[in-house]
Amino acid sequence: MNTSVAVADPRLVPLDPKRKDIKNRYLESLTLIERLHRRLLDVIKDDFERSGEKEVNPVQALLLFNISDAELTAGELKSRGHYQGSNVSYNLKKLVEQGYVNHERSSSDKRSVRVKLTDKGNMIRSRVDALYNRQLQAIEEVVGLSTDEFDRLNKALGRLERFWTDQILYRL
Repeated sequence: MNTSVAVADPRLVPLDPKRKDIKNRYLESLTLIERLHRRLLDVIKDDFERSGEKEVNPVQALLLFNISDAELTAGELKSRGHYQGSNVSYNLKKLVEQGYVNHERSSSDKRSVRVKLTDKGNMIRSRVDALYNRQLQAIEEVVGLSTDEFDRLNKALGRLERFWTDQILYRL
């Protein structure tokens, strides 16, 4: 006979019926954010396949784009590009092996490795930048997104990111 008593988890708060509309919009936004990132990777993959580039996958191309002209550690890339730690390490290792990135141990901290693009890596970064530039020529006309709309979108997404960060940092 089971004599345990079920105790409700205090974090499980029933939804106020007035909040149903915002919950639906919130869930839709989460789905769109995920889908947009996957679609961006698809767009980069398609562009690279059309030109015959087969050595670099879309995640690696974005990584090269995000390194840009900087000299960074894997940790800085993780925090700047919001990559998973193992994802950054694996892809950086592959990019070093293929000659897209140079890496050098820090003279002050031998555990830390700084990475920088090679000329070959810069070519990929430039290709992604050119892709973005081509898209920007049509975004306002075809999609109808203006600078003001991007400003509002970026502000809202930044606030959402801050909210999630606070959830983790302050265990809200």
